[in-house]
Amino acid sequence: MTSFGERRAALIGAADAAELPAALSALTDSWLAERFETEAAACGLAGSEAEGTGVSLVAVGGYGRGELCPGSDIDLLLLHDGRDALLEGGGALGDSSHGGNLADRLWYPIWDEKLKLGHAVRSLPETLELAASDIDTATALVDARHLAGDEALTARLIEGVGADWHQNASQRLDELQRAVSRRHSQSGEVAFLLEPDLKTGRGGLRDAHAIGWAQLADVELPAADTERLAEAYQTLLRARVELHRTTGLRSDVLSADDQDAVAQRLRAVDADAFMAEIAHAGRIIAFLSDQLWSSVAREHAEPAGFDIDIAGLSVRDGELVIDGDPAADVVLVLHAAVQSARSGMPISRTSLDKLAERQAPFPDPWPHGARALFVELLSCGHKAIDVIETLDYFDVWTRVLPEWAPNRNRPQRSRYHRFTVDRHLLEAVATAARFTHRVARPDLLVMGALLHDIGKGYPGDHTQAGMRLAGPIARRCGWSADDADTLVRLVQHHLLLTDVATRRDLDDPLTVATVARAAQTPEFLELLAVMTEADCLATGPMAWGEWTSNLVTALVEMTTEHMSGADQAPPGHRRLLTQEVVELMAAGEVALRAEDDVLTVVAPDERGLFSRAAGVLALRGLDVLQADAYSSPAGMAVSSFRIVPPDTPVDWDRVTFDVRRSLRGHLALEARIAERARVYRRRRALSATRAATSVTFDAESATGATIVEVRTEDHIGVLYKVTRVLAEMGLDIRSAKIQTLANEVVDSFYVVGPDGPVIDEAHQREVELALRHALA
Repeated sequence: MTSFGERRAALIGAADAAELPAALSALTDSWLAERFETEAAACGLAGSEAEGTGVSLVAVGGYGRGELCPGSDIDLLLLHDGRDALLEGGGALGDSSHGGNLADRLWYPIWDEKLKLGHAVRSLPETLELAASDIDTATALVDARHLAGDEALTARLIEGVGADWHQNASQRLDELQRAVSRRHSQSGEVAFLLEPDLKTGRGGLRDAHAIGWAQLADVELPAADTERLAEAYQTLLRARVELHRTTGLRSDVLSADDQDAVAQRLRAVDADAFMAEIAHAGRIIAFLSDQLWSSVAREHAEPAGFDIDIAGLSVRDGELVIDGDPAADVVLVLHAAVQSARSGMPISRTSLDKLAERQAPFPDPWPHGARALFVELLSCGHKAIDVIETLDYFDVWTRVLPEWAPNRNRPQRSRYHRFTVDRHLLEAVATAARFTHRVARPDLLVMGALLHDIGKGYPGDHTQAGMRLAGPIARRCGWSADDADTLVRLVQHHLLLTDVATRRDLDDPLTVATVARAAQTPEFLELLAVMTEADCLATGPMAWGEWTSNLVTALVEMTTEHMSGADQAPPGHRRLLTQEVVELMAAGEVALRAEDDVLTVVAPDERGLFSRAAGVLALRGLDVLQADAYSSPAGMAVSSFRIVPPDTPVDWDRVTFDVRRSLRGHLALEARIAERARVYRRRRALSATRAATSVTFDAESATGATIVEVRTEDHIGVLYKVTRVLAEMGLDIRSAKIQTLANEVVDSFYVVGPDGPVIDEAHQREVELALRHALA
């Protein structure tokens, strides 16, 4: 006879995702009911199925709903009428006899099966009292379901919990709403995060549960919304089932690493299509949740003292109501959106339904005043996001901006983006709205932020696609030809400043000249700098930190000076060759200096000096952000490494000791780094695919050097391997920029060959071959 564990494993391996939760719950029901009858009899509770024995086993929470996923907790309540001495557990966890009481006899076999158990032993009065005072207990018990034992006792529990919900509906709804708000602040959004929490995120399964609990307190949901909610809920539930099956873990966060496998199990076209379905389901649940809790809040709030003097709009019951005809007045939707964002009042559901049915597409060109309202809406910052997403939910936003449609719910297979394309654009606009005081043309700033990635929903390079879209959109909205050209150029160059700042040598005059040539005017550079910051902040913490901010700021300042003719600083290594470094080089001896997050190495010039120092840093688990190198005509060299600040203070004495050993050839760097790599593994965060290796050469963007850019999968010692190969191939490193984007490194090296700054094609091929071999 097969064991419960074997039957459970077989069911999990074979059942369809849509059927598994109910089937797994039913299998668990029968096993636990059988266990209960056997163990109750052993404890002297004969006839435990009959009424009046005063003991019952109750499923609560998700198990009570009959929705067990492979990684779900089994939540149980052993309910009794006061005979706790017989029921409560006291045996040791490892006691093979499982104790002499019913609780131990029930719980230990569940633990023996390696299942996660949520358990409690309480009397009926204790349970009802706790439910009345604790919202988490109350919500678990509203889904209670009888499993075994005294059925009448369970019925009394269910009846008592239901009565409490109805009698204290207002209190329950208030507690639920606060719990929902707390959870949203902690878990992010299902619809717009690239790695959503399917259960606790905004728009996740728990929000759907909360809607159901609110309905028990007599809050109504229209029938059509109930159907949409049920469909969206099943989409997320199936995904949760397959996530648990795929990973063998209990986590409900759908990480990028697992999305391909889960999508394949659910027979989706691909991971992008699957994540778009998840986003769509999350948007439905989030919208219905917001609508419900907004209506609850209005019922308990004081009437708003807000009036409006716009034809076709009015305020009723704390909501904006569209009285006019959006088919006749297309701009009315923008008036309503601006007023909603500014006042915080939602647009009424009847008005949204009217817009969905009757809103006419915006003409070309837009009517007078429409552009000003559009810019005003974008300038409302984060208050505008919910308004725009609500309009998009009802397919109204695309009648204002039809080019938006391909970006809706579009995931980004990115190593450092947090949001879907549509949400990223709105986050960028909201962030840019905070910075409008820093530019002369706030309207172009917020519009540029809205359009900078709009090409991602279209085939081909997203920048080129965005440029083709931006001009017609701007002219349709009513911007002049010059302003439209500015918006096109903002889209064209939206990656310029971060790419140059993090990958090019800012001490090279050609770097600044290149940016100045692209910007053309200080006014455009001002717009581009602020939009770049807004874009990066909206992307995620990996895209904009102190290091990136400082580099971009320095690049913008240097470019501004260059454009004004005030740049008098000499070219070359002005940041590296401090007075102290010059004096150390003049001394002609090995000298090491470590301060804060910078290591400086001065030594007689010899090939491989840079790579040996980089190898020691890798050996000590220190990641390099930026590196600079210089060789003097007098035969001395200096290398400087700025590291990523670690969580614990750096033992610089140990680092410098090892660098000295490596310079003398007394440290087996390659072997030690290989051993460290075997012990430590780096997570491929936010990446479903391994980063490919590429090597490019650029002799035109540098003064007196060739830029070698290496992209590859991040691993321990990658900088050491790359710089060792460059040294072995006869290339001297003048400076380096090191960038890590989750699992991909993008390293740029300014190198000079044995015959000068230009590396001939044959030499380039050999360098690339050596690098690919070393990084394979």
